[in-house]
Amino acid sequence: MKSIEIKRELEKHFTEEHLVTSYDRDADTFRIVDTRVDKGITVSLSNLSDRFKADKDAALEDTVRQLKEGIRLLTAVIDLTGQEEHIFPILRTPGFDKETKDGKKLLYTDHTAETTIFYAVDHGQSYSMIDEEMLERSSKSKEEIIEAATFNVRALSTEMKQDEVAGNIFYFLHNGDGYDASRILNDRLVKEMADKVEGELAVAVPHHDVLIFADIRNEVGFDVLGQMTFQFFSEGRVPLTALPLMYKDGEFEPVFILAQKKPSSKPID
Repeated sequence: MKSIEIKRELEKHFTEEHLVTSYDRDADTFRIVDTRVDKGITVSLSNLSDRFKADKDAALEDTVRQLKEGIRLLTAVIDLTGQEEHIFPILRTPGFDKETKDGKKLLYTDHTAETTIFYAVDHGQSYSMIDEEMLERSSKSKEEIIEAATFNVRALSTEMKQDEVAGNIFYFLHNGDGYDASRILNDRLVKEMADKVEGELAVAVPHHDVLIFADIRNEVGFDVLGQMTFQFFSEGRVPLTALPLMYKDGEFEPVFILAQKKPSSKPID
């Protein structure tokens, strides 16, 4: 389905007087602005194309729902008091903006050379990234938020699907709750997988909605993991990194995988 067609379908659902929609043909994006607060949401239409081709009605319903929830949150005042059990970590690339467009500083911590940890309060259908202003309003500290997020991510389901390719075992975690990649921060889960594998443990977070563990037992496993990670990365709505991470001694190390060879290391900054 062409981007202009997706744009026309979306426009039909945002006709309120205080909403202004626009289409950037060069960037292939659709934007909705709430004129009451002069803030908006931008969605990449190219990322939606495959979903609309597969099932237009389902994709449209899901996209409209997410956009409406996002617009609602533009005018919402977020109070973290009493929301401790709804706070979770989320991964983004290191290049992700550390401030909102209106100058609010987001709460974050460094993770690897390929990923940065931000923090969010879950609203059920969506979440709001936590900024320093929210901390002040709720009299919370950064340490309290990190502690709550770490505790909550450990409580999430760790059910995985398993596949074997050329003697290597791959585990896929995709629960669709918005925090699949975040489970890499569940240190107990990672240690369990490290104890479970017979070969070397590799982990991949190609996009926001999947976590892959790989029990690499031979050279072919590295090639398969590299191709698999790149494919997931190219298909994700929120891409993170096409580089797998090797896990050793409690640390993650991004690696470049060379065809038919064991990966060469990429140091963490």
